[in-house]
Amino acid sequence: MTYIVPRYRSLSAWLKEIFGEQVRKIALDAGLGCPNRDGSVGHGGCIYCNPRGSGTGARSLGLSIGEQVDRGITFISRRYGCSKYIGYLQSYTNTYGNPDQLCRLYKEALQRPEVVGLAIGTRPDCVPDPVLDLLADLHHHTLIWVEYGLQSIHSKTLNLIRRGHGPEEFFDAVQRTSSRGIPIVVHLIIGLPGESIDDMIQTARAVAAAGVQGVKLHPLYVIRGTILESFYTQGLYQPMTEVQAAQTTLSIMEVLPPDMVMHRITSDPHPEELIAPLWMLNRNEVRKHLHETMEKLDFRQGSHMKWGSHLSNHDRK
Repeated sequence: MTYIVPRYRSLSAWLKEIFGEQVRKIALDAGLGCPNRDGSVGHGGCIYCNPRGSGTGARSLGLSIGEQVDRGITFISRRYGCSKYIGYLQSYTNTYGNPDQLCRLYKEALQRPEVVGLAIGTRPDCVPDPVLDLLADLHHHTLIWVEYGLQSIHSKTLNLIRRGHGPEEFFDAVQRTSSRGIPIVVHLIIGLPGESIDDMIQTARAVAAAGVQGVKLHPLYVIRGTILESFYTQGLYQPMTEVQAAQTTLSIMEVLPPDMVMHRITSDPHPEELIAPLWMLNRNEVRKHLHETMEKLDFRQGSHMKWGSHLSNHDRK
């Protein structure tokens, strides 16, 4: 039997290494806010974020975390036949609250034995030491990781997208989180306004050097009700083509360590919210194109290939 070497280290493969079987994520909405919306840091949020906060909206429907877990297990088990799950606190900023409140939420998400871990999406400027101490304590008993929305390492870009923090807050959060032994996943967006491929690769190298354990990548897309929508309608922003996105994604993955877990290499925008680019609506075709590009170029994560010959001058614009 021939063993095929994986072209990148996927989240599904990593979880199977740990648990010996398929593990699926359940998206959860804790109903927490965001300091970049309530005035603590800013108003209106990042330019690409709508009022729903990139989440399910389940909390606004009155569903508790426990009820969301129950529904998620019922649906996912029927669809995929799996028996283990990671709770994913996705919407808004899931460390934005007092430690006692957060502890109750996290434990509610973990109360069913089928939930074998918890992924917590947040901002690097919103993790005070008492909250990190709480996460470290939970990590002694179950799999926990923190997902920091960084998007770019460049201050000019963070200011333009109205992120509300700079790279300094990210590196500080990584240091304090790592010192407690908590795994870190970093969210990066490719195709942000004004960024070149070299800018994006610099971000990837900086994140790799920081020693994080995982990365999420996806192209910037325009959804309804965002500041980015007005940029797009005024002709101030043009999304990447599918070819540009695929080649840029692989350009970034080639400078990331081969043992770093790729938690995501594209995204699944809500069909009713997406304005552009429309090619992202067909997620199966997007993934197929990415994998076909990997095969064509004999790509390997961490291979340090030189991409200059693969990208035309038109694609670099």
